[in-house]
Amino acid sequence: MNTYHYDEIAIGHTESFEALVKAEDMESFKAITGDINPLHNDETFAGDRGYEGRVVYGMLTASYLSTLAGVYLPGERSLIRSVSTKFYKAVFIGDRLTIEGKVSDKNDTFKLLTVKINIKNQKGEKVLKGEMEIQVLEVEENE
Repeated sequence: MNTYHYDEIAIGHTESFEALVKAEDMESFKAITGDINPLHNDETFAGDRGYEGRVVYGMLTASYLSTLAGVYLPGERSLIRSVSTKFYKAVFIGDRLTIEGKVSDKNDTFKLLTVKINIKNQKGEKVLKGEMEIQVLEVEENE
């Protein structure tokens, strides 16, 4: 887990990580949210609509943004203030995603980062694009 202080992060700072989407992730997401839409839960239903398999929940894909902020950029001092996303392509079980954030702006008054987000699949195809505002929390002097 990264422990960046606000002053250690510059515009252009980039962090990324990879995640493999597993069937267990889909089951956990369904259990948490109660979303039983057959597009996400029924191979035949999804296939009849032109998809290669069950479509991964869009919000499961977007949930990796929490990891990006809370573990990587800035890490333990993060507090997400806003998230905006756009979904470009369907994600499927077994896809390997690369989640990347790049700081595009800083607000020194509020110690707020604007982070541009891109998520791509293993083919290099963009599946999600977005933006987050992340506050970098103050730290005690004795840390």
